Amino acid sequence: MIRVLLADDEALIRSGLAVLLRHEPGFEVVGSAADGLSAVRLAHEQRPDVVLMDVRMPGIDGIEATRRLVADPATASVRVLILTTFDHDANVFAALHAGASGFLPKDTEPDRLLEAIRVVAGGEALLAPRATRRLIEQFRRTTPPATPSVALDEALTPRELEVLPAIAAGLSNAEIADRFSISYATAKTHVSRLLTKLDVRDRAQLVIIAYEYGVVRPGAG
Repeated sequence: MIRVLLADDEALIRSGLAVLLRHEPGFEVVGSAADGLSAVRLAHEQRPDVVLMDVRMPGIDGIEATRRLVADPATASVRVLILTTFDHDANVFAALHAGASGFLPKDTEPDRLLEAIRVVAGGEALLAPRATRRLIEQFRRTTPPATPSVALDEALTPRELEVLPAIAAGLSNAEIADRFSISYATAKTHVSRLLTKLDVRDRAQLVIIAYEYGVVRPGAG
């Protein structure tokens, strides 16, 4: 059972999401919040697996609420899936930096949303394709060419330095295994070690590191 907390300032949106989730096996709605502070409070009380978080809310917005949840050890394991009508570059980038595990527009089809919640609850990261494109375009416009970080070169093995850009390209564990002719278990181990060594919670954060440290260059490949 995946326990979900809904955070959106529009009552109609919250009600619609609640109806969708309550009629789908394997999901439980554990709370509903109309603002960021309430979302943080309810997350502490209910410890959901996933928070469906709007960006534009009164008090503190969804990005700040996400930042607070991720920074607090008591709620650090809670996964946040940003769900908003505002898919601008700044929101995508800010949400990922805050620690969100996924980002989807509100016009996402119900089946796609349900699968996204499952993916995020399972510890993976998820970005809508157009959000990923916008993120990469932002790096292309604003990030000057860089060379791989010396710190990363020292911290990671040669294979891990190969796997990191594959993750940034959106490859799954199975696809990474196929690309490098290794087993699925080995690919999963490489990803887990990257998360541990770079002290991040999921693939979304690895994508940011890959671009910021120049392991992947926007527009390359």
